[in-house]
Amino acid sequence: MAGTETTAARDGGDLAGLEAGLDALESVGTSRTPLRTTLVRKVLPPVVAVVLVLALWQFLVSSGIADDPAKLPAPSDVWGEVRTAWLQGTLFDYIWTSVSRGLLGFLLALAIGTPLGLLVSRVRFVRAALGPILSGLQSLPSVAWVPPAVIWLGLNDRMMFAVILLGAVPSIANGLVSGVDQVPPLFLRAGRTLGATGLKGTWHIVMPAALPGYLAGLKQGWAFSWRSLMAAEIIASSPDLGVGLGQLLENGRNTSSLSMVFLAILLILIVGIAIDLLIFSPLERWVLRGRGLLARS
Repeated sequence: MAGTETTAARDGGDLAGLEAGLDALESVGTSRTPLRTTLVRKVLPPVVAVVLVLALWQFLVSSGIADDPAKLPAPSDVWGEVRTAWLQGTLFDYIWTSVSRGLLGFLLALAIGTPLGLLVSRVRFVRAALGPILSGLQSLPSVAWVPPAVIWLGLNDRMMFAVILLGAVPSIANGLVSGVDQVPPLFLRAGRTLGATGLKGTWHIVMPAALPGYLAGLKQGWAFSWRSLMAAEIIASSPDLGVGLGQLLENGRNTSSLSMVFLAILLILIVGIAIDLLIFSPLERWVLRGRGLLARS
């Protein structure tokens, strides 16, 4: 009897220790990270990197290593282009012309690529027919679609959106197909047992489980959208299209103004980084937190 009580007490202590450990795991990271820590860990490193790049750039110009301004302008020359565009009121026009097209084209690609990806991933015949075509389209350079799009649609915004769709839809669809392929079969069986079949099973079981792969496809789809748009703006120029970042880059080449070319490149990079920080990074953190892979902060 005494041995039984000792064993029960030991088992109870083990269970209590296990519960305490689980409680400790659940409580990790529930407090908000101090602002100073956030600044040091997330803001300071990229700022230091930018400062080092600018310092190296200025050193190359000042030391005479890059003594030809036509090949490498000084940072002050590029800043002069920024200031001129700001004073003329065209800086934000350049950015908005491209960003508005890029985001609208990406949303259209999202609306087309998502159901297409679900169809390819869930219907065997459609997958056999369209799967290789989507993979081939994804590997095709976006710039290849600009000439036929201009011939078919003319120099207008519809041509821009067509190039964006042809570049982004395959990436979004393939990302969702990859995410669905990684859904554990146990999830699908459990969903069917609970009555989640058809569209209900797709919405409540398949899509949430496929989110990591789908999100990776969305990021790649945006990258293809942005690059496709820049290619279209560089090649197809018309007064009716306005001046976007790609056209600004081409204008700098035509006028042999390397400082304008650098301005366009920097703005293209800034927009890409901003979209990632403002949209895709929060989505990634949300998905990781939902799976217990990221401590709450």
